[in-house]
Amino acid sequence: MTKHKDFKQLVRHRMAATGENFTSARAALLDDQGRHRAAATAPEVEAFRAKTLRTFMREGRLESIPTKRKALVVILLQLLAAFDSDRTYSEKDVNSILSAFHPDFARLRRELIDYRYLERNAHTGQYWVNSALPERRGNQLQETAVFEEFLR
Repeated sequence: MTKHKDFKQLVRHRMAATGENFTSARAALLDDQGRHRAAATAPEVEAFRAKTLRTFMREGRLESIPTKRKALVVILLQLLAAFDSDRTYSEKDVNSILSAFHPDFARLRRELIDYRYLERNAHTGQYWVNSALPERRGNQLQETAVFEEFLR
């Protein structure tokens, strides 16, 4: 729950205007903020991307996994480039590719799945690159919007 007084007032105002409950009104406002942030300029986004890559990647390897979600998205999109979009991978193949970047390949694999950059068939254990960027809502929209917008 947010502690920001002004944001709470905006949520309550939306609740009064739309009849939504607090959670729905908050989510809608966060979606609106994410779309607004997507309007960031290309130089700002590229500067953040370059700084993140300089900070976390050295000589093609990931020094550490970022804790900040926006920086993590930059790293995940960078790692995604190592995968062919028209190929299906076994879990072993995915692990092998990701272990070339960082020893904690399992976390990287989970993050790629959580952000739906990779899709997984639980029955066959096959992975593939998601051909279309998924529709985002709430926090994921805030974290990914400015970076994914430039991929479209």
